[in-house]
Amino acid sequence: MSNTATLEINGNKYELPLVVGTENEVAVDIKTLRSVTKGVTTIDPGYKNTGSCESAITFLNGEEGILRYRGYSIEELAEKADFLEVAYLLIFGELPNAEQLEQFHSDIRKNSHVDEDVKKIVDGFPKSAHPMGVLSSLTSVSCPGSTGPTSSAASSSCAANICALPSLSWRACLATWRVEPNTTRSSPRKCGSMS
Repeated sequence: MSNTATLEINGNKYELPLVVGTENEVAVDIKTLRSVTKGVTTIDPGYKNTGSCESAITFLNGEEGILRYRGYSIEELAEKADFLEVAYLLIFGELPNAEQLEQFHSDIRKNSHVDEDVKKIVDGFPKSAHPMGVLSSLTSVSCPGSTGPTSSAASSSCAANICALPSLSWRACLATWRVEPNTTRSSPRKCGSMS
């Protein structure tokens, strides 16, 4: 197979690179199409034939009902792995062994404190606000090092830094909406199982 595809428009030929994916699917890389053709673009209503990015993490084929994370089918992961094992897989590229999983659990527990500044931000949202809106807002303020001394203390470990962001954001958001609307908000409990 060639490494390029030839596109002919009004007698002019353009060579576009081919990309082979993790499942041996072939794609035409058109990111330079507009510049090399002096303005030609593509139309793909609904993006049914467009890959938005290259990913070593996720493979998705909706027509055939396939979803894989790092080569593992979603069905296999749902049956055999818990939430933190899948999180580890997505972050580090492989399923953890028992020792790695225990360390990952430990890092998550150590970084599950919700900083007071983050709590104030959550309290600033109306109780009727949608949790996903709050969560997306929290991701910009809960990066390691951006709030409180607990975040800078966690910077000694790469895994701790990775763990701090989702742990802090999700737990703060979930703690807020764990209670009924128009009642007192509560702080999250110390992290146990995420399943």
